[in-house]
Amino acid sequence: MPRCQQFFAKLNRRKVLESDLLSTPLKRCLGTFDLTLLGVGAVIGSGLFVLTGTVARNVAGPAVLISYLIAGLVSLLAALCYAEFAARVPRTGSAYLFTYVTIGEFWGFLIGWNLILEYFVGTAAVSRAFSAYLDGLTGFRMRNLTYEYVTGGPWEIDHLAEYPDFFALFFVFGLSVIVCLGVNVSAKSNAILTVLNLIVIVIVIVVFSLHADVDNWKNEGGFMPFGASGVISGAGICFFAYVGFDVIAMSGEESKTPATSIPLSIVLTLAISTAAYLSVSCVLTLMVPYTEIDPEAAFTSALYDVNMIWAQYVVGIGALCAIFTSALSMLFTAPRCLYAMASDGLLFQFLAKVNPVTNVPIYGVVVSGVFAGILACIFNVEELSEFLSIGTLLAYTIVAACVLVLRYSPSLYQHQGDGDELVEVKRKSREEAKFGTLKETFQCLKFLGNYEPGTVATRATFALTVSCIVLAAFMTFAVDAIGERRIWALLLLIALVLLTLMFLFIIGIHHQNTSLTGFKVPWVPYIPAISIFVNCILMMGLNGITWIRFTVWIAVGILLYFTYSIRHSKAALHTISDTEERSLIEQQQNSSDDTQLPSRPAYNTYDSTEEQRHLPIDRSDNSVQ
Repeated sequence: MPRCQQFFAKLNRRKVLESDLLSTPLKRCLGTFDLTLLGVGAVIGSGLFVLTGTVARNVAGPAVLISYLIAGLVSLLAALCYAEFAARVPRTGSAYLFTYVTIGEFWGFLIGWNLILEYFVGTAAVSRAFSAYLDGLTGFRMRNLTYEYVTGGPWEIDHLAEYPDFFALFFVFGLSVIVCLGVNVSAKSNAILTVLNLIVIVIVIVVFSLHADVDNWKNEGGFMPFGASGVISGAGICFFAYVGFDVIAMSGEESKTPATSIPLSIVLTLAISTAAYLSVSCVLTLMVPYTEIDPEAAFTSALYDVNMIWAQYVVGIGALCAIFTSALSMLFTAPRCLYAMASDGLLFQFLAKVNPVTNVPIYGVVVSGVFAGILACIFNVEELSEFLSIGTLLAYTIVAACVLVLRYSPSLYQHQGDGDELVEVKRKSREEAKFGTLKETFQCLKFLGNYEPGTVATRATFALTVSCIVLAAFMTFAVDAIGERRIWALLLLIALVLLTLMFLFIIGIHHQNTSLTGFKVPWVPYIPAISIFVNCILMMGLNGITWIRFTVWIAVGILLYFTYSIRHSKAALHTISDTEERSLIEQQQNSSDDTQLPSRPAYNTYDSTEEQRHLPIDRSDNSVQ
């Protein structure tokens, strides 16, 4: 039994952060403007020029702008959760780091492993799209030459592309060179192309507005020809057009003022992206009846119909810039995830090496470029996009759950001060002792009060996540039975909804940790809970082969964790047992003001006043390790 407990303790050990969260081998040189353009470049990719026409023509009609609005609001739920964590923990790692610090090592590793897949696949998918778009502008010469001199015709292999895309392969290698040159070069390249893309978007809006006809929203079924169901289906598709803002959170270790810049940049990224999507979809459906939109080339074909050839080239340039910045952002992020995990000992140590000249994890860039390039060469965009979605949605779900755990967990110590001169301060008020405990109104529920502060809320968060997964699966796979109002389906649906609401109620009747400073998600626990449920619904809509591939990838990750990561993890140096932690809590509560508090890992986060609070740090011999 002790060995079993020790094993599970290893799985759930949490990352210990240094007291100086701003210290890093990477280069802190990105301001709010740089981070915002990095986010916009990642979000506004090929989806703006390709996805808009497809959804408008086949799914939602002119109401595609409502679909984009709903998708933007849903994305905002996840973005707020990312913003809170990224502001508190300004380190590279994004969802991986948030999970590691809040829930534990094994779960953090799985999220990081999925993020690696997401960034590799995302880079490959966007690079393949760049190649296809450029090939289309040149009359498909690259494809035809490959058929003629390499393959002798299209490949007929399931789940692979019709031909090896060597241009996409070398395009990824070219991006790798840019990323290797340093964060300044990457950020400036991205900024120039993103601004150029935004200028093109403004030109498109102006040109299309000059040919707008309001009657196009009244004819052919009106504004919502596919009804509310078409709008909701369109929102599910448009949701993936907002993927990419987590590149800002992943760049936290290179931000100059992370506590303020990261939340602001994330919100500005979504605001600018949503405005662009709404404006472009609006003018497109006003200029062209949705039944006449060409899903493959909505904007260029519309301009061709009004004989504006020059504008076609402008749109082509804008699309290439958008796809380029999206690919660059993905490849910029991938090596930083590898670096974060390797720095913690969970991946091979060479991936954590940083070039002293460019301050870039150079080996991580090389590994990312090679793997992403191979994927781009042999897989098609559709196959890659499906794989990208599941990893993104899982990360969104876990980060939302981590926010709930953070908010309802107590703090043992608070720390304040600069550099190595940290002053330990014990809880100052009765209010702080209530964090994670039942509210006074619900003290009658004694069966929930017999636990350590934060325990019930944490377990209820886990149960809430599981119930959302089950509810989403039932609503997806039993949709016909629910639509036909079969008694068993309705009763089971009601039971699952009530169960989910019960867990949400249990979380909400506990005191939140109000000592947390900086940006905070509003309306907790409701916003994180809604985000969890929506992400689960979208995950259930993915096809079976995607789930099979995802399972295989997870199995490979688990094998790596138990054969390498669990033995090389640096968190083992800072672990502490539950018995020791309870003893320390009792000592602190009984100690006088002048009593020296015992050494232990505490909770420490960073805010704009450079205070260190509430996430694990390590102390020994009165010095920071």
